Amino acid sequence: MLIPSEPIWIDQDDQLTELCASWRNQAAIAVDTEFMRSDTFYPIAGLLQIGDGKGCYLIDPLAIQNLTPLRELMLDTNVTKVLHSCSEDLEVFQRWLGVVPAPLFDTQIAAAFAGLGFSLGYSALVKNVLGIEIPKDETRSDWLQRPLSVAQLKYAALDVAHMLIVYGKLLQILKANERLEWVKSDCADLVTNARKTEDYSDAYQKVGFAWKLRPQELAVLKQLCIWREREARARDLPRNRLIKEPSLWEIARKRIQDVAHLSKVPDIPSRTLKQDADTLLQIVADALALHESTWPARLDAPLAQSEGPLMKALKNYVRDYAEQAQLPAEVLIRKKDYEQLVRSGMNGGEYQLPARLLGWRFGLIGEGLLQVANAQANNSATI
Repeated sequence: MLIPSEPIWIDQDDQLTELCASWRNQAAIAVDTEFMRSDTFYPIAGLLQIGDGKGCYLIDPLAIQNLTPLRELMLDTNVTKVLHSCSEDLEVFQRWLGVVPAPLFDTQIAAAFAGLGFSLGYSALVKNVLGIEIPKDETRSDWLQRPLSVAQLKYAALDVAHMLIVYGKLLQILKANERLEWVKSDCADLVTNARKTEDYSDAYQKVGFAWKLRPQELAVLKQLCIWREREARARDLPRNRLIKEPSLWEIARKRIQDVAHLSKVPDIPSRTLKQDADTLLQIVADALALHESTWPARLDAPLAQSEGPLMKALKNYVRDYAEQAQLPAEVLIRKKDYEQLVRSGMNGGEYQLPARLLGWRFGLIGEGLLQVANAQANNSATI
């Protein structure tokens, strides 16, 4: 039986405190957030939706003052928080409440392991499992306006109205297929990663074409990226609003040390050039003064064509297993896992699995991938 989606607005601390106490007696609650982020680094919480199987509650972050009951609820290990595609929601909670909800159950991850499709949207999932259409016409709404429109309230309520029913259906499928523990493991990893202390020291490694730079240029790029990460947070600005990665790459490649050349770098916002030119030039100068023993090592170039046959063999192996198991291949392995495995055996090294393939995935595909890699290496050696 589906619960009504007529929303219950919560903007008083005493209301929320009472509800949180009640929800802590439940095994699971449905959770969703609405937020704004167009002009800020951090998401701004606009609404918190909770479904408890009896009603849909819309909690106003702009009005609630006492957040302690919510924090305690989100950390209650006896209450599973059910969300869908929750990575951005976790950022909202981290910023707004200072906590990451746990334990959590991501219905998008669960749907993939249940064989319903990879990266399935919530509307598609509800239609697939319950045959119910959910409108998505308020996706780009202003969630910080008050009062919210009737359409916004309905949209927000529908995001949690059916979630616990879907959760129950997914649990049945996963238990029958003996895949529930896999989902729990991946969801626990989401929590662990969201709680990690942010480290900006390797941000330079994610810059496009950073592999083309020499070690001293990488030393410059590393410090520029650290500055961008810190300042974007401190000013609460989107990274690209401060300065884009290609601009940082260009500064590092040319080791720019004067305003005249800095002003010619494409796409540096005029505001950044005006406010931060001296800082950027000082960062370059300081990085260039570093002893070469502190320079980063050159980054790996893209895999050579000669590694193509091995990569193809590995992907074919996973594809065949995934088809047999009726699973999306994407839930088993990521592109960077393939690459890390291939690189580990280059130049005569012994093939090593990425950490992600050493858990429950080892028995499914990890061991087989090692066998494929070693067989391919032996074949190449005998040619």
